[in-house]
Amino acid sequence: MNRSGPLALLIAAVLLGAATLHAQWKTETYVLQAGWNGIYLHGDASYATPAELFAAYPAVTQVWRWNPNPDQVQFSTSPAVPDATSSEWTIWKRDDPSEQQLSKMVGQSSYLIYCAGDAGTTTTVAITQKPQPPAATWLITGANFMGFPADPASATTTFANYFASFSTAITAPSKIYKYVGGELGLANPIEVTALGTQKLDRNSAYWFQAATVGNFTGLVEYELPSNAGLAFGRTGMAITVGVMNRSNTAVTLTVSTAPSEPAPTGQTGITGAVPLTRRVNDGTGAYTETPLSGSFTVTIPANGRLDLSFGLDRSQLTGSSNALYASLLRIKDSANLTDVYLPVTAQTATPAGLWIGEVNVKSVVSTVAGSPGATTARAFPLRLILHVDGNGTARVLSQAFVGNLASAGHAPGVCTHEGGLWADTKADALRLVSSQMPLDRVIAGTGAFAIGHTLTYTISLPFDDVTNPFVHEYHPDHDNRDARGLPLAAGVESYTITRTVTLNFTAAPPDGSTVNGWGTTVYGGTYTETITGLSRQPLTVSGGFGLRRVTEVADLDTTTQ
Repeated sequence: MNRSGPLALLIAAVLLGAATLHAQWKTETYVLQAGWNGIYLHGDASYATPAELFAAYPAVTQVWRWNPNPDQVQFSTSPAVPDATSSEWTIWKRDDPSEQQLSKMVGQSSYLIYCAGDAGTTTTVAITQKPQPPAATWLITGANFMGFPADPASATTTFANYFASFSTAITAPSKIYKYVGGELGLANPIEVTALGTQKLDRNSAYWFQAATVGNFTGLVEYELPSNAGLAFGRTGMAITVGVMNRSNTAVTLTVSTAPSEPAPTGQTGITGAVPLTRRVNDGTGAYTETPLSGSFTVTIPANGRLDLSFGLDRSQLTGSSNALYASLLRIKDSANLTDVYLPVTAQTATPAGLWIGEVNVKSVVSTVAGSPGATTARAFPLRLILHVDGNGTARVLSQAFVGNLASAGHAPGVCTHEGGLWADTKADALRLVSSQMPLDRVIAGTGAFAIGHTLTYTISLPFDDVTNPFVHEYHPDHDNRDARGLPLAAGVESYTITRTVTLNFTAAPPDGSTVNGWGTTVYGGTYTETITGLSRQPLTVSGGFGLRRVTEVADLDTTTQ
């Protein structure tokens, strides 16, 4: 099997794009003044449009998202007047359909929000979101509009303390501005000057005019596999979180778990907390695992780095294949500067989900008497798309879309028609197509998607199908019509073609190679296909195949609109 090249790159891209299909939830509260406010979302709220998120808050009439882009020509040199014509801003206005390009509020992003009302009035807005690991990109050109995971319960989170390990952000001639409500002008935003006493608000976004670059988010920085955090999925057993101390003194971290809030309407419900374990290297390369209950502490030396390793007890994941286990990993530092929530998710270990792979046809049995053999000069690739549902039923698909669905709640999922996608986020969806399949087919197989088992499915291509190779729309001898234009029966000008495909799942790659994750994250084996109707005699081809999981969503939406 070929495990490199365009298919491998596509799979890698799809896996990265689908990493955040499930998550846990936490509600953040924002107190907004009448006029302009700057807020920061530490989590993703893209499951709903701004109109839906602010439906209960009619005072919120405008939302502007700042889009940092190191390569852009236009950039903000002053926070005073945001430019609606700049690519830096994506806008939603409640009463102006022409200004509603902002269709979702993504995480680790800053927003300007305008609230109607008399001077001095406030609106308290609650936004449920999916927490994400801290992230930031400081641009040396222009101004940066940013927020930080400051500890809201601490009295020490002043600007001077918080940025002590990244002093160029606040040292003159650098300047910081904050929004305080009211119209834009000299009084909003205002410069933050008392850096030694003014506290950094966790949910506010600030303008930084600083000639610096970097990825500073706080005293301690975190390295995780993706913005999905500790996403164990259906097969993961261990995840490492890298933590780095940016300061010149040792820092102690307190690590604990926290429950997820209930999922918003239309999103996947939470079955329970992830049974997380702490993994500690015993010095010989082996790990001991203990359930993570309560909290534990670790100390990072000055300017040092260490790895925190976590596992989970899969024996406690007893729910169905659709069950989602989710919780939060909370980390606080001994300087009382940061309070970070990392997402943790896991699912029951089953092959449920969407799989994509490649068949390499290496043998074509000749129907010519005395033919010297069946091996081809080189393998012929075929794209293969399979979906396995929560009951273990495997379906072969002509195409699949991965993205937010059009159904109520717009939950991330898999559908077989473009009409099943939510229109507002369709541009972000992934489309996978198998060109060797007839159009718009969802074919259930017989057998099992499991090592040591076989899966057989039949593809029928009717004699009058537009993709039948015997049919040519503009050729009178192959249009399935007689001289008077009346339709002909099968077998006169064209023939129904039947393809019977058998997938034999093997315990190891059939070509003798070694593939990491075979039988868990990678499935494959031998492929056999018998074709009737294309020739007077059945044609048989065979080879090997390999499949990798794109997403672990067990439900398949087959609605056409």
